[in-house]
Amino acid sequence: MRNQLFLYLSDFLALFFPKICAGCGHVLVSQERYICTSCLFHLPITDFHLDLNNQVARQLWGKFHFEHASALFLLRQDSRVERILYQIKYANQPQLAYFLGRKYGETLSNSHTFQDVDVIVPVPLHKKKLKKRGYNQSFYLAKGLGIALSKPVLEHGLTRVGEGTSQTKKSRLERYDNVQDVFFCPDETILADKHVLLVDDVLTTGATLTAAAEKLIAAGCRISVLTLARA
Repeated sequence: MRNQLFLYLSDFLALFFPKICAGCGHVLVSQERYICTSCLFHLPITDFHLDLNNQVARQLWGKFHFEHASALFLLRQDSRVERILYQIKYANQPQLAYFLGRKYGETLSNSHTFQDVDVIVPVPLHKKKLKKRGYNQSFYLAKGLGIALSKPVLEHGLTRVGEGTSQTKKSRLERYDNVQDVFFCPDETILADKHVLLVDDVLTTGATLTAAAEKLIAAGCRISVLTLARA
């Protein structure tokens, strides 16, 4: 009876405060969460985790040594994925990142590619950006992955000591210069000899992931990489 009353109340509230799909903007029905069934079906899921020579891995070759690299979605301009990423980063929807991280983790749990990971570390935000946004989307993505993969998440495995500036309009070389020496590993003893899964929301040039990975490798870690999307 209580569950039925809750459903009635949820349906009633939805008339005045409808939940909107992050991908297309349409109203979600009662059994849908964050993303509608149609968008989930049409999202460009990569299955990169099944291919050691996938596009993400090839993009990162020569930048730093890693075990595996993958991304859940391909990112294109004016796409569902772009709208979803906007909702995660700028529309105060960290739980959407958690939801997708958990979905991704459930997929990865059926393969052996990332099973020997010891700990998950999200790429951190600078404290000023974190204060302004209120959350680190990569941490919520990592939390979802951690639940599905049964792996611990070390939120402060890396910290960001340099603020840098937005990467959006910078050239490839400027992006690398912008993130040089901005990451710091506060306790290398915790991560030494561990296989770390480094998690970020989007892979573009690879500059941010490279800078973060270099600090973890210097601490004695093996690295694998996961992002929500690859541009």
